[in-house]
Amino acid sequence: MNKHMNHLIAPSVLSADFANLQRDVEMINSSEADWFHVDVMDGVFVPNISFGFPVVEAIKKHAAKPLDVHLMIVNPDQYIERFVAAGANSITVHYEACTHLNKTIQAIHNAGVRASVALNPHTPVELLTDIIVELDMVLIMSVNPGFGGQTFIKNTLSKVSRLRAMAQISNPDLLIEVDGGVALHNTAALSSAGVNVFVAGNSIFAAESPAQMISAMKNLASSAIQSI
Repeated sequence: MNKHMNHLIAPSVLSADFANLQRDVEMINSSEADWFHVDVMDGVFVPNISFGFPVVEAIKKHAAKPLDVHLMIVNPDQYIERFVAAGANSITVHYEACTHLNKTIQAIHNAGVRASVALNPHTPVELLTDIIVELDMVLIMSVNPGFGGQTFIKNTLSKVSRLRAMAQISNPDLLIEVDGGVALHNTAALSSAGVNVFVAGNSIFAAESPAQMISAMKNLASSAIQSI
């Protein structure tokens, strides 16, 4: 898995134009992007509400690439099968929202999709030591989830490096995803630290040419030399 999935760009549809959603989905389809990143927020786990099953289904209807669904919600277990039915190809749950994380990961795998765990900025990667072998991906939040327009938290690079070192021991194929404040200026540094999947919203959709921005980010990520 490592080689052909080395550097993936996952535009965040939360930053798309919802009055022209099909147009933006088709732009991502025809770009060099690899996944659609879909943020589901419930107004409880994070102080924001985004969208639910109907919008995920609408994106899936037009998407030619996998849906990477990030559940920023409490009690994610009760919705796993419904999000898979709506079109999710991977599901990310928050470490902070899951009391029985092994059970949740098993449920995601049983539903037939990639299983991922997200960590908020204050949550150390070392808490994943006992479960990292079960995971397909870890999402490191580089801003506090639920608040838009925040600056990238610099400690993220250290967290990614530590996580990549942990993965080398017990799960070398682990994908590391970063979300929040990801842009051209930090793509190479993140890639060098060990990031595989780059979630970007505003930096892509606010660009003059979103497709060119996706291409530029992908090139930067691929040309950076990993430190491990």
